[in-house]
Amino acid sequence: MIRGRTSAALAVRRPDNSIETRELKIPGWAGGRFRTVPLIRGVLVFAETLVVGMQALTMSASLAMDEGDSSEPTSPVTIALTLLVAILVGIGLFFMLPLFASKWLEAGGISDFGANVAEGALRLGAFIAYIYLIARLKDVQRVLAYHGAEHMAVAAHEAGAELDIASVRRFPRAHPRCGTAFLLTVMVVSIVVFMFVPRDPLPLVVASRILLVPVIAAISYEIIRFAGSHPKNRWVRVITGPNLLLQELTTREPDDAQIEVAICAMNAAIAQDNLAQAQPAGGEN
Repeated sequence: MIRGRTSAALAVRRPDNSIETRELKIPGWAGGRFRTVPLIRGVLVFAETLVVGMQALTMSASLAMDEGDSSEPTSPVTIALTLLVAILVGIGLFFMLPLFASKWLEAGGISDFGANVAEGALRLGAFIAYIYLIARLKDVQRVLAYHGAEHMAVAAHEAGAELDIASVRRFPRAHPRCGTAFLLTVMVVSIVVFMFVPRDPLPLVVASRILLVPVIAAISYEIIRFAGSHPKNRWVRVITGPNLLLQELTTREPDDAQIEVAICAMNAAIAQDNLAQAQPAGGEN
């Protein structure tokens, strides 16, 4: 799946070896004038990524298993419930668990600042361990190869190179605007933000780990956005270095067939953007 300016393009290899492309509409609430407002746009992008990503996963699974026409959109209720469970599990695993695991340090007389730093280190460690373990699953490794192919196709397009297999293969599978880079940035930013939150009372601490997640996501998005627009800056390279290194775990070297699917998605995204740009102002007819 590759996101264009106005919609996302999904390409899936069917059981008969053909490649089918579909357009995924971006929710209306994810666009508009708020999309350009710093910090707010980060929250919108994060929510949009979750919703569109869930739709893409559902549709691609149906197409890949040849379960007939999957053009019928997933129920909003199903998406909402699935995302709610995923968010709760993520907050529990990467925010609540490190918080309670670091509570024993307070008994040893460590300062709130020190306990918060230790909590952040545990959170970062849990995230990297989770990525490492998931990436070792055989079925996931095929998905990660497609992930790498997406990055290579995007990099080729951004460089103005030909979108063919030989050309795309010349580009790296790590990309500075990857979702993995965003998540790692979230983990690092959370360490800084929570450094200054008192450890008592406990209900306030727990609430802060939940309510400040959108704020952390918004700040992280602005960092990723700045890094993406200043790739040659020396300090940006220092910041993005760990993000690119982590993608050694979240991507795999794709084969030619996987690159071909990524190219189809890239071409479909370009075509969708060109069609939207050619439409007269005021909407579709």
